[in-house]
Amino acid sequence: MTCYQEIVCPECGSNQITKSGRTEQGTQRYRCHIEGCSIKTFLLDYRYKAYVPGVKRQVVEMAINGSGIRDTGRVLGINKNTVISTLKKKQTILTQVNPIVNTLAASHGMEVRLEAFCEAEIDEQWSYVGKKSEQRWLWYAIDHVTSTILAYVFGRRKDEVFKQLKSLLQPFNITRYYTDDWGAYERHLDTAKHQIGKRNTQKIERKNLNLRTWIKRLTRKTICFSKSALMHDTVIGLLINKVEFGVDIHAKLQV
Repeated sequence: MTCYQEIVCPECGSNQITKSGRTEQGTQRYRCHIEGCSIKTFLLDYRYKAYVPGVKRQVVEMAINGSGIRDTGRVLGINKNTVISTLKKKQTILTQVNPIVNTLAASHGMEVRLEAFCEAEIDEQWSYVGKKSEQRWLWYAIDHVTSTILAYVFGRRKDEVFKQLKSLLQPFNITRYYTDDWGAYERHLDTAKHQIGKRNTQKIERKNLNLRTWIKRLTRKTICFSKSALMHDTVIGLLINKVEFGVDIHAKLQV
């Protein structure tokens, strides 16, 4: 009895496949002939699991769902350095401002007024890089009605970092700011537009809890922490871009 195996592309599922030579180890290589398919060639049996289509996508998903670098490496059976390099490559596609600004600006002209985001809550969230004395804060603002993150920045708990966030919020035309009593807000926000108190910052406090639940390195009592500011900012930025901004964080990921 003769048995046949149908070869399909792991990316697009097409069966328009032809042989494309062999690797140095003698493993058969295949090529997909569908125009626009992101995979040029592929194997049926990879010696190193990091080359398996979809594994690097899993690396990113695990990072923004509470897994540390070594956790990811153990589960997927790949080297931790591969995990780190995969995440670092995603840093270039991140944006710090909700893309809704560009969408509305393109459809209404650059002088568009975003009336939908007239009130915002602002807060800062503590974390650290390497050791607790090297604090790195996440400053961000959310829409008071929808709880959607509008913009974010990273840095020390200093006035100049808040001013960076404030400049990113300018396109949203915010008419009312709700914050806690941290001095930077009082010094740099117009008193007529600024209200201090916990009554109107409950949504952003809840958002803080959500972020700590999602990201392992933001959990207060954990042995998982970032060893570099780049990794710290990238992992948190990936979560915000995917969940809050709706960005396809896998769009440019080569698998």
